[in-house]
Amino acid sequence: MRISILGIGYVGAVACGCLARMGHEVIGVDVSAAKVALLAAGKSPIVEAEIEQIIADAVAAGRLTATTDVAAAIAATELSFICVGTPSAPDGATSMLAIDEVAGQIGRALRDKAGAHVVVMRSTVPPGTGQDRVIPLLERSSGRRLGEGLFYYSNPEFLREGTAVADFHAPPFTLIGAPEGDDGAALRALYAPIPGAVHVMPYRTAESVKFLSNAYHAVKLAFANEAGGILAAYGVDAPEAFRLFCEDRVLNISPAYLRPGFAFGGSCLPKDVRSFTALASKRGIAAPFLGQLMASNQAVVDRAFEMIAAQGRQKVALYGLAFKPGTDDLRESPFVLLAERLIGRGFELAIFDRFVQVARLTGANKAYIDREIPHLEKLLVDDPARAAQGAGIIVAGHLARPDRPALLGVLDRQFVLDLANIAELRGHPSIRYQGLCW
Repeated sequence: MRISILGIGYVGAVACGCLARMGHEVIGVDVSAAKVALLAAGKSPIVEAEIEQIIADAVAAGRLTATTDVAAAIAATELSFICVGTPSAPDGATSMLAIDEVAGQIGRALRDKAGAHVVVMRSTVPPGTGQDRVIPLLERSSGRRLGEGLFYYSNPEFLREGTAVADFHAPPFTLIGAPEGDDGAALRALYAPIPGAVHVMPYRTAESVKFLSNAYHAVKLAFANEAGGILAAYGVDAPEAFRLFCEDRVLNISPAYLRPGFAFGGSCLPKDVRSFTALASKRGIAAPFLGQLMASNQAVVDRAFEMIAAQGRQKVALYGLAFKPGTDDLRESPFVLLAERLIGRGFELAIFDRFVQVARLTGANKAYIDREIPHLEKLLVDDPARAAQGAGIIVAGHLARPDRPALLGVLDRQFVLDLANIAELRGHPSIRYQGLCW
């Protein structure tokens, strides 16, 4: 199949590589000339396990190309995925600017194209987006009617940064939002080699599942941190209590995310929590628990800062800056927020994160860190042992196993705030150890 991917951020880049590896002819499209140049040269615009080699192989085989020209990409393909960003608007709702722009571009390109075209929404959008917004826009701009040379489906993704390639090829299920009477044959054929159940449902239902999933993930993280903090205040070993709690697979559903730790962050959970609560607000529906999720999350960052500040003004070595290990995504990372707070209060700071390289940051990720920590490059240290030199306070946000021996070897009487429940730190005899919830 000939496929165009509009937007080559995390979701789009993974789709480009994986679909090309499945044998399809893929064109990646983006407004960023820098991202397009990287993809065209066989390089990944994102940091993600396996994707660099997958993209290089696909470009070398001639199955993956890239362009900034939407009209040309539409003319050359039969199916288009919309994978553009849907960040939070100032009021917390989902910003639809990129969705509106790309949908209009697709529609205008279809005016000059012969033959039918399939448009698939892969971006996370609020329920009703397809039916109430995108389809009318496509129809107006293309001059076509849905089902008459124009087909539209919702196909939300369930990719986790760090394991996105594996998730693409083995999703929990495949959701296809379609109009009544349409069984999504084009997408069924596309995903035929991928295992798992395929569910075809109304647009609104398909669109809602990603919001439900991310809101619930955020709920679990906030719940574990609040409950862990309370248990710790009563002398309870919170990680052990939660380990036992999670053995109940019937009532407690799943152990995923149910572990005391640090705040949540990244490009999905914070914005989708804001978007979800904005949906309730627009209908006058009270959602006090969801409305307090971000405040609860910030309180976890505040508690970590207060623990550090209580040690007095000393050099701090922070391990981990991206919102979680295995990625360079700094957007709304709680570690960025913590670093920013420390800098603002005059703490000397050294940062080690093996996955974060300032030269590789692009797009919204780069814009975010340029705004929050404009001199990041001066703070980053490329060796875990060197980051600890002269530091009286060690903050273990996340630290890959290969890097742990180097840090453990130089620890000597420092105060260590462990935000990740690292066993080697917890049992270290030569430090003043403190967990956030244990």
